[in-house]
Amino acid sequence: MYNKIIISGIFTFSLLFSGNAISQQKKSKQNVDYTQYVNPLIGSAGHGHVFVGANVPFGAVQLGPVNVFEGWDWCSGYNYASNTILGFTHTHLSGTGIGDLNDILLLPTSGKTALTKGTKENMTTGYGSYFSHKNEVVKPGYYSVILDKYKIKAELTSSERVGFHKYTFESANDNHVLLDLADGIGWDRPVKTFIKKINENTIAGYRYSAGWATDQRVYFTMEFSEPIANIALYDSIAAVKVNEGEGLKMKAVLDFKNPKNKQVLVKVGISPVSSENALANIKAEIPTWDFEKTVKEATSKWNKELNKIQIKANDKTMKVFYTSLYHTMFAPSIFNDANGDYRGTDKKVYEKANFTNYTTFSLWDTYRGLHPLYTITQPDKINDIVKSFLAIYQQQGRLPVWHLMGNETNTMNGNHSIAVIVDAYLKGYRDYDTALAYEAIKKTAMQTRDGMDYVQKLEYIPADKMLESVGNALEYAIDDYCIAQMAKSLNKTEDYTYFSKRANLYKLYFDKETTFMRGKLTNGNWRTPFNPLSSAHRKDDYVEGNAWQYTWLVPQDPYGLIDLFGSEDKFLAKLDALFFLTDKVEGEEVSPDISGLIGQYAQGNEPNHHIPYLYAFAGQPWKTAKLIREIDEKFYSTKPDGLCGNEDLGQMSAWYVFSSMGFYSVNPANGIYVLGSPLVNNAVIHHKEGISFTLNAVNNSAENIYIQKAEYNGKPYTKSYITHDMIVKGGELKLYMGAKPSLTFGVKKEDRPQ
Repeated sequence: MYNKIIISGIFTFSLLFSGNAISQQKKSKQNVDYTQYVNPLIGSAGHGHVFVGANVPFGAVQLGPVNVFEGWDWCSGYNYASNTILGFTHTHLSGTGIGDLNDILLLPTSGKTALTKGTKENMTTGYGSYFSHKNEVVKPGYYSVILDKYKIKAELTSSERVGFHKYTFESANDNHVLLDLADGIGWDRPVKTFIKKINENTIAGYRYSAGWATDQRVYFTMEFSEPIANIALYDSIAAVKVNEGEGLKMKAVLDFKNPKNKQVLVKVGISPVSSENALANIKAEIPTWDFEKTVKEATSKWNKELNKIQIKANDKTMKVFYTSLYHTMFAPSIFNDANGDYRGTDKKVYEKANFTNYTTFSLWDTYRGLHPLYTITQPDKINDIVKSFLAIYQQQGRLPVWHLMGNETNTMNGNHSIAVIVDAYLKGYRDYDTALAYEAIKKTAMQTRDGMDYVQKLEYIPADKMLESVGNALEYAIDDYCIAQMAKSLNKTEDYTYFSKRANLYKLYFDKETTFMRGKLTNGNWRTPFNPLSSAHRKDDYVEGNAWQYTWLVPQDPYGLIDLFGSEDKFLAKLDALFFLTDKVEGEEVSPDISGLIGQYAQGNEPNHHIPYLYAFAGQPWKTAKLIREIDEKFYSTKPDGLCGNEDLGQMSAWYVFSSMGFYSVNPANGIYVLGSPLVNNAVIHHKEGISFTLNAVNNSAENIYIQKAEYNGKPYTKSYITHDMIVKGGELKLYMGAKPSLTFGVKKEDRPQ
């Protein structure tokens, strides 16, 4: 996201390499098509909830099929277990635990067109079709399928703000396209919809809806390659006898006669502002009817992004890595038009913004690894993400928690836009109003909602006054640590002292007798009865977890956590127990997010992601290495169910991208990456034009999983971590791998992470 990298010219290596090596590397980069390793169906089965369809990196349009809704595992609209397609919608979420969007459904049909949806059991009387995965093609920027009922081939591609459809009919007669504005995903309902025929090739309208995003507004314009022979409008199933109509559930059936080559192409521009802007988006991004050219352009955009990290590894790792990297670029998504216009959180239209406005911020998930990854791979987008946060702050009075389509959903806990801003600031991304940024993070931290009134007074949040008190408090402490670091950088001594105290409030929840983080009552007693294995979703002191999992949620101060245990040995014994425990999670309403278990460690849930790397802080980094290999083997595969939990808009994938290269951002805002065990043999990270960081894992294999020694730019390197500066300045890190743990590498206290 930050200074765009041009594939043919930007991959200049550091001066560590000879001119000939540079030439060879440039040549190889130009010839690598990394989309060949991407399998968009990974994570589409089970609880992965990934979007399947056609989009471009960070695009506003995610154009893909929608199945008959069968429950939670259809949050994105699609699950590999299904064999039904109701149509193709233009907005989707990817990997979330709540469903929304799936706006503006189009379905090509032949014969009589039904106005109500088919069902899983019966696709004969309602609209929609069965399909077979053998007739489905999914690639970055392209999707196609044959609709068995209609004998129609549907192909999809997109630009940032325009979806492009290509329908090939079996015959030239009795061909139609259904537009349904009533349909959304399970949580979503229409509020007001509108369709208008503009001319014989164009229709326009809007869809207002309420769901997870309580006031969502999507405007559209559609251009058809063939003239519309007839248009029939309906509100639900009631006919509207004119060429335009507003209602709760507007639908249109468009008829086409003798289309050229038995094909109808459709370009659908969307906008948060107006149908006029949606049309302008079409003119700006896909002005021609060359479908194949648009596919090539979408593929090129993906390849440009995937080439930012070039790895060499075994076939499984290549596929999982590049699919993961692909999944890190679905969100945040663009939320303004080609001319810069966008609709703010306050529902006002802001014209011609001088930055790219983004939405879809799953910050409770993504602040941990995805946003730190962006500071490496997307340097041209960081400032605009911060500017998006600050615009939201100015419009709603606080920074976003979980922002979706111009709506604050207040989903999950913490104020993690703070961590993202501070991480960006401390890494030198400052092309925004830094005074406003500090004002925003401080004001956001001084709210009184969700237990923050107790935090302001440097008190614990009483468990009998508020549910999820421990989960909230530990997340707040991470954000407060971040504020303290920015205050320190700005020489705001009083603020630094105050927020440092708040960052240490996590210690109030640690019970030294049981050595768990626990809920504490108003009277100062620990909540009883207490079972560290127990999880009662939205009914206890934790958030999608239990005491075993939340005791480690102190990524900003692992050494302080070690001190609470009384010694490194006690800390290590407890950490070992987390992974070796054979007891199961208990409780009548256990969150499905507690998944991907090794002992009580849950890879499927984000607050756990840093835990394997904590061994480095206690001088036993080899245990991290073993766990990384085990997690890879058990919980990441090339199958549709290749993710062990919700993908969560890129965080599950960001963990893999980092960890497969041999390091991870334990602390989300200090620029330190803790070493683990690389799955790749070689990785070249192209941060900016002319700046590359190379990692070589020497003698790496399935058996040689432990770092024996390291060299940085040809000199011995003894630390169990690397820094952000090392990556962005370029250089080479060599990790020499072996089959047995090294009892010296990274063990000395001066070599442990800062």
